[in-house]
Amino acid sequence: MPRFGMVIDTRKCVGCQDCVVACQAENDVPHGYCRDWITTEVRGTFPQLSMEIRTERCNHCDNPPCVSCCPTGASHVEDFGRTVQVTANKCIGCKACIAACPYDARYVHPKGYVDKCTFCLHRVKDALDPACVSVCPTHCMYFGDLDDAKSVINGLLRTRKHHTLLPEAGTKPRIFYLT
Repeated sequence: MPRFGMVIDTRKCVGCQDCVVACQAENDVPHGYCRDWITTEVRGTFPQLSMEIRTERCNHCDNPPCVSCCPTGASHVEDFGRTVQVTANKCIGCKACIAACPYDARYVHPKGYVDKCTFCLHRVKDALDPACVSVCPTHCMYFGDLDDAKSVINGLLRTRKHHTLLPEAGTKPRIFYLT
């Protein structure tokens, strides 16, 4: 069974937000809400500055605190791809998962349930990339099986310097940023 992950090349991302718009359109995300977003981080002191532009979303963690705190099982790990998903009709909107997520990757849908990135599993099951990956004009996003040693994402992780967000949280995130 695959274990899906994503690699984002921060040297290629230009912050165009095509991924954000594609996600909203593909997943019928209500106006004013988003499952992914663009972040710009500047490091250093003048004149030695560096800037990282990156797209962020649910990290589909290997140790997801949002799942263990969910009182109804609405937040769960899906067998296919071992991704973190939410079953809307099981969610009571208590927001425990929102409080537990260190990545601020969830929101309350206007219909009352918590929503977030799904890695577009409905597309992936049809052998398509997630919508965000498929529209990226700079091809900075890569999606695949972290347990497949021959996958493109594993090749990138073996050959390029990378980091995750908030590794100290202990969630073991599966979104990696190439630097």
